[in-house]
Amino acid sequence: MSDDRPVPFRAGGFAPREIPLAAIATLVGLVLLWQAGASAGLISTNFLSAPAQIALALYRLAISGELWANLSVSLERLAIGWVAGTLAGLALGFAVGLSTWARSPGMAVVNALFPIPKIALVPLFIIWFGIGEGSKIVTLGFGVFFPTVINTMAGVDAVPRGLIRMGQSFGMSRAAIIRKIVLPGAMPAILSGFRITAATAIILLVAAEMIGAEKGIGAFVLAAGNLYDTDNLLAGIVVLSIMGLIVSWVIGRVERWLLRWR
Repeated sequence: MSDDRPVPFRAGGFAPREIPLAAIATLVGLVLLWQAGASAGLISTNFLSAPAQIALALYRLAISGELWANLSVSLERLAIGWVAGTLAGLALGFAVGLSTWARSPGMAVVNALFPIPKIALVPLFIIWFGIGEGSKIVTLGFGVFFPTVINTMAGVDAVPRGLIRMGQSFGMSRAAIIRKIVLPGAMPAILSGFRITAATAIILLVAAEMIGAEKGIGAFVLAAGNLYDTDNLLAGIVVLSIMGLIVSWVIGRVERWLLRWR
């Protein structure tokens, strides 16, 4: 007797989906636990302010305008430094990924300089470019540059060479192959690198502002720490965390739009 039962589909693959509500619920749950621990006296608010105190500090900073004055300066530095480092990194990344002549010299420089902690170079950049905006932007750009080069080169190397040979067989120009085959194939790795470099840029921004700046979130956090003002200190840290979340969300939307062909 034949069995007419349908065969279950088992080839779903590994395709994890994002559940925004789960992410929000996790963050909200952690904040509520934090607040509950502070209210119950399990967490000393002298050393770790409660979320309600931090929210009040943020409100006061927003009303006074101090938050926006520092945030606008930091965002401007972040945007200029990240864009400059990213453009330079993309240029060298494609060069070493596509050219035999550029690969060995380019990767020799990257491998020699990439392991150096960029925060350790901030005093040197201040000596070279002064204590103004130049040293801070160079610090951000320098930190963003190397991961961008490595991710871009890895993305180019991951493009199936069969597709490139096929394009050459059909008489496509080098520029057309790069635009229509190499760039789309390397884009997932490049965008993944953007997530890393955005977080790196925020870390370096805070370090640079702490060492030599009068305005900016990093300078604000340092000043609050020197005064043992944990409410404002943690308020500044929350702002940095929100900046990171927003940047990650924007990159995620860009990634979905550019990779919708997948």
